Amino acid sequence: MASDAGNPIPRFPAGFLWGVSTSAHQIEGAADEREPSAWDAFTAEPGRVKDGSTAAVACDHYHRYREDVALLADLGVDAYRFSISWPRVRSTGGLDFYDRLVDELCAAGVRPAPTLFHWDLPLGMDWLERDTASRFAEYVSVVAERLGDRVQKWITINEPAEHTLLGHALGAHAPGRQLLFDALPVAHHQLLAHGLAVRALRASGATDIGIANSHGPTWPASEESADLEAAGFYDLLLNRLFADPLLLGRYPEGIGELMPGDVESDLKVIAEPLDWYGVNYYAPTRVGAPQGEDIEFGGLTIPAELPFSVRQIEGVPVTDFGWPVVPEGLTELLTGFRERYGDRLPPVVITENGCSYPGLDDQDRIAYLDGHLRALHKAVEAGVDVRGYFVWSLLDNFEWAEGYERRFGLVHVDFETQKRTPKASYAWFRDVLRAQR
Repeated sequence: MASDAGNPIPRFPAGFLWGVSTSAHQIEGAADEREPSAWDAFTAEPGRVKDGSTAAVACDHYHRYREDVALLADLGVDAYRFSISWPRVRSTGGLDFYDRLVDELCAAGVRPAPTLFHWDLPLGMDWLERDTASRFAEYVSVVAERLGDRVQKWITINEPAEHTLLGHALGAHAPGRQLLFDALPVAHHQLLAHGLAVRALRASGATDIGIANSHGPTWPASEESADLEAAGFYDLLLNRLFADPLLLGRYPEGIGELMPGDVESDLKVIAEPLDWYGVNYYAPTRVGAPQGEDIEFGGLTIPAELPFSVRQIEGVPVTDFGWPVVPEGLTELLTGFRERYGDRLPPVVITENGCSYPGLDDQDRIAYLDGHLRALHKAVEAGVDVRGYFVWSLLDNFEWAEGYERRFGLVHVDFETQKRTPKASYAWFRDVLRAQR
């Protein structure tokens, strides 16, 4: 891929929010200074992480946050999306770290935009249990009371779809369960936790609240009825299952009766109005009828018993993770959401978009981001109300079950020395932000 360097990125609307994202477990380290999480237990099991690593140190952001905030300030972003570790908040003095981080961000002129849950559930808690949603709301209230005088923008939960699918249905992420469709209560309890968190944040005075849901277009492998049916089911599971309850106040047909508890009452909580809707976009997915055998795809094993199979998208570049690079899928996704949800769709913020490539002279990453920003601008031109864009990620980090093999950062991290080195993409994005202003 080559970026269109001779053409400036089109101008986004005034007030458009530019930022970068990270998550606590992936960068903070200092694992011995907080309570353990489900991810600590998962990575301690041999074979769970491809390179055998853990996030015990990661980028040591807990001790080096001032250096990282200085990188944010030099980059020129408006906002920094990080996550707050629930296990750390439960530890003595844990909130003090986030106090210091938020103060440092504010002093640097960077708006803090914390995510309250990014997969690192305290060890011993379980999303299969309804009580976890109530405990999450209590934790959110504690955090909001402490930080709400300086934090305006809040994200409740990151990617409940992936946390349900990878962690509880397929066993590829913590806590490592392989429940397949018996994982549906995990989805419901996360959505309920989100709604309760919105209420807790509103009670604290917050007025700028969203969620970070992963979405992407689903492309049928062919026009054959079996492929169309499989693609429709996949789209329901990965897109509509998590967007319909939030935006329409109902589950897709046939799903509500599979969920636990008083679903109708829960949906009133889940559908608490949002100030904006966060979208994490990486790629479309081509889906066809099951092929009668397990399929290895994108680092995952798709079991044969599922009623769909995931196929390669031919004729497009791929990242070093093997993910297809399809910027136009972002335009398709956002215009499709506007058509599906109409005036029920609040303003959109792209809360994650990025790619894994090696090297400091990361021209492929520049081309990827360039293409996606142009695709995003096309969605704006088509009438989608997009208010912001966050690159994933500021730093190379612990990439979950991939360990340290995949590098998503604008900044290279030497995990032996913790030296930070801005990549070519960092300088490119800095120039984009200056031109936008």
